[in-house]
Amino acid sequence: MPTIASLSALATIDVKSSQPQIQVLNPEDGSLVGTVENNSVSEVDTIIEAAVLGAQKAKKLSSNTRMSVLNEVADNLSNQKELFAQMIAREGIKTINEARKEVSRCVETIRISAEEAKRLTGETIAFDQAPGSENRFGYYRRIPLGVVAAITPFNDPLNLVAHKIGPAIAAGNSVILLPHHETPLVAKLFVELFNKTNLPKGILNLVTGYGVDIGDKIVSDPRINMVSFTGGKSVGERILSHVGLKKVSMELGSNCPVIVMNDANIELAMEACVSGAFWAAGQNCLHVQRIYIQDELYDQFASEFCLRASKISMGDKLSESTQMGPMINNRAALKVEAMVKDALEKNSTLLCGGKRQGNFFQPTVFSNVSSDCLIAKEEVFGPITVLYRFTDKKEAIAQANDVEFGLQAGIFTNDLELAFELADSMDCGGVMINDSSDYRIDAMPFGGVKGSGVGREGVMNAVKEMTDIKTYCFNLRK
Repeated sequence: MPTIASLSALATIDVKSSQPQIQVLNPEDGSLVGTVENNSVSEVDTIIEAAVLGAQKAKKLSSNTRMSVLNEVADNLSNQKELFAQMIAREGIKTINEARKEVSRCVETIRISAEEAKRLTGETIAFDQAPGSENRFGYYRRIPLGVVAAITPFNDPLNLVAHKIGPAIAAGNSVILLPHHETPLVAKLFVELFNKTNLPKGILNLVTGYGVDIGDKIVSDPRINMVSFTGGKSVGERILSHVGLKKVSMELGSNCPVIVMNDANIELAMEACVSGAFWAAGQNCLHVQRIYIQDELYDQFASEFCLRASKISMGDKLSESTQMGPMINNRAALKVEAMVKDALEKNSTLLCGGKRQGNFFQPTVFSNVSSDCLIAKEEVFGPITVLYRFTDKKEAIAQANDVEFGLQAGIFTNDLELAFELADSMDCGGVMINDSSDYRIDAMPFGGVKGSGVGREGVMNAVKEMTDIKTYCFNLRK
């Protein structure tokens, strides 16, 4: 029987390679999409040296220059949307329509970053509030940290890169970007857009390779001033054991709940939850993994939810009609299959799906899932959603909170007072009312509690995370 530890290892293990290049394969059929360098530890050391010099250049750039660079990249990306969307779809998990939406979001993320570059303001401080300091005047300002290491995942290989590069450059830092080894090609294309601007050399630095080989070197190096990581909880914990005294921002795992009350708009809840459950084949930190449905709506909701899930089309990611793509690799597909087997062995009810076809996994829905099932407590990171029936709201809240994650949650109700009560009771970083847990805009604060991470992303918050506050005080006594 699979254990939590064994499944985690199955999903996250990297294959070490001494080959000079990494072959990037399409998870749909295993075809070669392209290659990137497999950087060695010694090469990483040279890149860090360049980033340290780049940080000195970055902090001297005017806000106007940083804004100009970011806006130029956004313009050029907007003009090449289809090129980038095709690459996202070919090397990764997304259908072409999902990929196009990611590119559009990335354009906005970079534009928002350009706006934030002019908002790095401080405040005056009333030093004269303290006895004996009547003749003092001062203020604080935000200053760049230096070198930011940005480590990004495979599931949003462009926009999550933008969520680190954009704020870091807006704040006046240099960046070392390590994209996931299975989806580095679109990140490389994106970096090339920056290289075509007047951004000085050394401010944006790309490292490609296997995290298991070079990740420890990057995060533990004292010349790195901050690590910004998006990925799995186990990798996040490893990073925390290596970083030393530096800033850390981490967006980690999740097991997102949605609560559907009897008075909810069932069509609104249905549409949002189906999308949130099976977008990117469930390989999404905001994936709707658990849905708690109040008694009166349960039977109708469960029946319609399974009907819509079973009609989702899988196949060629570049086809306009395909609605769901594959898992990122065979290990990920086998992990989901093992979690399904675990649930069935513990007498859960399979309502639809449950079958693997190569790297594709059917949209899968369970009910009657006991708390000792892996899909009840762990992050699936695949197209599995569990339905629960509840009577009392306190019961739903207690069960929704009874996991070690707390990223986002969704609530569906037309009762405003109840919406506030439920939202205040949820242990998570964000609550979406009359939206699924999957809703996000790139300007909002984003992050979680418990095992879902530390710090906040979202461009404005990331810029603040990537700066320090420096205080200046003048003694004006004559």
